[in-house]
Amino acid sequence: MPSLCRACLTPFEGGARCPACRSPRIVVHPELFDLSIAHMDCDAFYASVEKRDDPSLRDKPVIVGGGMRGVVSTCCYIARIKGVRSAMPMFQALKLCPEAVVVKPRMQVYAEVSRAIRSMMEDLTPAIEPLSLDEAFLDLTGTARLHGAPPAVMLARLVRRMEDELGISGSVGLSHNKFLAKIASDLDKPRGFSVIGRAETAGFLAARPVRIIWGVGTATQAALERAGIRTIADLLRWDRADLVARFGQMGDRLWQLARGQDSRRVIRDEAPKSISKETTFDEDTTDPDLLDGHLWRLAEQVADRAKAKGFAGRTVTLKLKRADFTTVTRRHALHAPTQTADRIYREGRALFDASGERGPFRLIGVGIADLCAGANADREGDLLDPDAGKRAATERATDAIRARFGRDAIIKGRALR
Repeated sequence: MPSLCRACLTPFEGGARCPACRSPRIVVHPELFDLSIAHMDCDAFYASVEKRDDPSLRDKPVIVGGGMRGVVSTCCYIARIKGVRSAMPMFQALKLCPEAVVVKPRMQVYAEVSRAIRSMMEDLTPAIEPLSLDEAFLDLTGTARLHGAPPAVMLARLVRRMEDELGISGSVGLSHNKFLAKIASDLDKPRGFSVIGRAETAGFLAARPVRIIWGVGTATQAALERAGIRTIADLLRWDRADLVARFGQMGDRLWQLARGQDSRRVIRDEAPKSISKETTFDEDTTDPDLLDGHLWRLAEQVADRAKAKGFAGRTVTLKLKRADFTTVTRRHALHAPTQTADRIYREGRALFDASGERGPFRLIGVGIADLCAGANADREGDLLDPDAGKRAATERATDAIRARFGRDAIIKGRALR
């Protein structure tokens, strides 16, 4: 059986330990050296960087996030044992783990580490598709001849190099497509290396819950359960046309992924055409204050990303998904590009009011499109909104204060809804 020692990178055939170094850290799979699509996910990335930079935190539960009004950005595995999870309200996280050490995010440091990891990936293949600072897809098809070793060996070398040079661990999923590679990377965290081969795909998926499918959140799972669909095996009993009729485009995607089919290529990152953020509610809602609060927070997140990347948008977009899974999208072209949360929120709110939609909704999203350089955005006057320039200047001043004293230094009231 093809095997690989993750400690010394020796390939061998069978055995419970590496014949070269006797390490038990081995990965064994019949297709180990034939697969080339991978997903690498750093383990508790932000928290790992904090523990690396402050050794006194090594054996303590660490939460990276904002103040009591904020949410958990990420947490270490010690905190996860207590039930703390990413995106959990901070007050709830501290109830579950009152002894946790809370650390404010240092995005610049995380970005620097991410760039170093990306450089290591570039040594393996140019086909890299980042999903965030701490995870990416890699396509190593055809690289064995270049490196003199199959993709599995090079991936094990990557994570070992990350640990040795950066002090950051990662988990690898290796398979024959992106969908399965991402599932595999979650199977044995932290410091995992999992493989899903072609021959085992159907058997592996059948008994799994539908929530294993990327993009199936709490609300989607509930809708599927109302249709009697709880596992992949349940999905397999549905005709493709029936799934599409009930769930729209998502139904077609479910039909394909239930069979382990994913034809998406690993696409190297290109200049973005839009920047957007959305949130799916645990329960469908019509609460106007809740919707307004989410709209503002999403606008802030879009603005933060646009400013960080130096972009502005000439179009603001609003996305609403109703309880029946139908989607409403509205767009408005601006007379001048913007990158401010204030403008994005106001335009998004106007689109919401003009839509006439009152829900209930399962998702709301906002974004900017038709991107351009943001250096001179939001500096022109607006005859229809004479105070727009003042608000933009105020937001720039707020950004400067937050950069110095943290995001919680100034919080708008609507952000607390």
